[in-house]
Amino acid sequence: MTAVADLLKSKGDAAVHTIGPDDSVFDALERMADKGIGALLVLQDDAIVGIVTERDYARKIALKGRTSVLTQVRDVMTTSVMSIKPTQTSEECMALMTNNRLRHLPVVDHGRLIGLISIGDLVKDIISEQKFVIEQLEHYISGKIS
Repeated sequence: MTAVADLLKSKGDAAVHTIGPDDSVFDALERMADKGIGALLVLQDDAIVGIVTERDYARKIALKGRTSVLTQVRDVMTTSVMSIKPTQTSEECMALMTNNRLRHLPVVDHGRLIGLISIGDLVKDIISEQKFVIEQLEHYISGKIS
């Protein structure tokens, strides 16, 4: 079981991309496109007040006939944002994401945002762990235990 803190270290770039609630949805989309990501945490005075995703744009702007230039992030963001601690495991995060249909979890340590874990990060980690176990079992079965 991998701890979230270890997942963050393995990601390398620990930057969490954010936007303010008063910024336009267009600005959020530009930032996501520029960074090659699908979500931005919405911060106000260093506090997480929401998350805005490409899915929010598709459902709350495009399908509603609104314009991203004239709409503020606060009008489309998801406000109930679950977070995790760096001591939690990848399995706990996967269960939380699956049960709540989430794709991103902010990592908060002592009230301070320190990272963001995506479903892709978790899948990559779980595949890596499974690959290691399979290799160990193959060595065991073949009698090549070191």
